[in-house]
Amino acid sequence: MAMQDTRPLILVVDDEPANLRVLKQILQDNYRLAFAKSGEEALKLTASKQPNLVLLDIMMPDMTGLEVCKTLKASALTSAIPVIFVTALNHETDETQGFELGAVDYITKPVSSAVVKARVATHLSLVRAEELKATRLQIIQRLGRAAEYKDNETGMHVMRMSHYAKVIALAYGFDEARADLLLHTAPMHDIGKIGIPDHILLKPGRLTPEEYEVMKGHPQIGADILGEDESELISLAKIVALTHHEKWDGSGYPNGLKGDDIPIEGRIVAISDVFDALTSKRPYKEAWSIEKTLAFLDEQSGLHFDPKLVQIFRQQLDKILEIKEKYQEE
Repeated sequence: MAMQDTRPLILVVDDEPANLRVLKQILQDNYRLAFAKSGEEALKLTASKQPNLVLLDIMMPDMTGLEVCKTLKASALTSAIPVIFVTALNHETDETQGFELGAVDYITKPVSSAVVKARVATHLSLVRAEELKATRLQIIQRLGRAAEYKDNETGMHVMRMSHYAKVIALAYGFDEARADLLLHTAPMHDIGKIGIPDHILLKPGRLTPEEYEVMKGHPQIGADILGEDESELISLAKIVALTHHEKWDGSGYPNGLKGDDIPIEGRIVAISDVFDALTSKRPYKEAWSIEKTLAFLDEQSGLHFDPKLVQIFRQQLDKILEIKEKYQEE
């Protein structure tokens, strides 16, 4: 049976056969290629073959490359495919227009083999990096779901507390990207509960001191499950899993960290998690009122919680309650 060719597919679009031949010569050793001689044909092939990249001539009769690019970017099916313009035009206005339409790069004719190879490789690796990031995120979210299946927490608890964490992080001074990273990793805080025996995890009443000691092992188990990884996402998930039960006054677990020694993400997840747990109904308790819960946060400011975060939590209460409303129990 013939091996399937898994090399990236590049669609080359140009109305001049000589130009297609030159690009074929440069790229055929490293990539699978498809060719189109008009804008119409390019649109059909992009939709049907889903290439990894499009090299697009600008000056074509009937439909210009700019129009092709605009159409590709307007369709959900093809909008994510990177487009590089290959053009003899050298006006800044054309370049500006091309970038505004969503192209990722320009190569000027007559093309240089080295430039074509380098630009194509760069943009394919950027796409690959984005795909990897998305895959890692999906794995993180699915692992979080696995922990929920075993615990008596609900998926909605995880949604709410991770959105609270993002609101608090932004108010604390995180930029959007860092706050989003926390939103995506906060659902992993209790992943270690996978390793806690069911008779303890699902016990409806109070735990005995011995059972509580076992339960206190879940942050370390979570950190061990996530392991060592250079990915920003998994490293932060590990920090959150390990430190969300540490307390500001040093009385938390597993490592008795104190004050600023507790990573800020762990401190944010702690307050988000406790607020949601207290204001939610559980098999073993009724939901607390917002007033009673806020009084508890105040009381625990400087003991369980970072005082600055308690202050921020109160300032952001409207947003917090909006999230609580939005992600109610099914």
